[in-house]
Amino acid sequence: MDGLDLLVNDHRRAEQLFRNYRAAASDQQRRAVVELMIRELSRHAALEEMLVYPLAREAIPEGEQEIDRHLADHMALKKTLLALDRLPAGDERTDDLVAELRAEVEDHVREEEEEFMPRLRAAVSQEELDRLGQHLAKAGHGAPTRPHPNAPEQPPALTLAGPLAAAYDRFRDRIQRRPMT
Repeated sequence: MDGLDLLVNDHRRAEQLFRNYRAAASDQQRRAVVELMIRELSRHAALEEMLVYPLAREAIPEGEQEIDRHLADHMALKKTLLALDRLPAGDERTDDLVAELRAEVEDHVREEEEEFMPRLRAAVSQEELDRLGQHLAKAGHGAPTRPHPNAPEQPPALTLAGPLAAAYDRFRDRIQRRPMT
């Protein structure tokens, strides 16, 4: 799969997690789904920031401004994820934060799939997109699994901070017995 197809798959997985949240029968089930949301959306955002956005910044005309908007959207998403991450199971604020997160993700998905991805696909070769897919698949195993709103958003600082954050996240995930995907 090329890189954009992998991102679309991530979008479908996020949509399924929101359906799973609505269908959960208990606070513990909802919390387990929230933890998967945090993990998957944090990973997705980090991969876009490390691999997709630098490519788009160079390839798309006026890519700088477009990527800056995406990074601002990611910052809002990370703050919502962080707020969710700090809540215990059954906290009354969870439903509102999940609704806020869902709206942010729906906007992100719509904008990326209708505007950003077609522009990037037109600006780079299929070979580059295939290479991006390989890099995304490989990097996904070592991407951060928690939100880091204070981390750098762009290479080269992001390239250094991302793996450190990922190692720390995986250690915390293991200690807290969070679900692994």
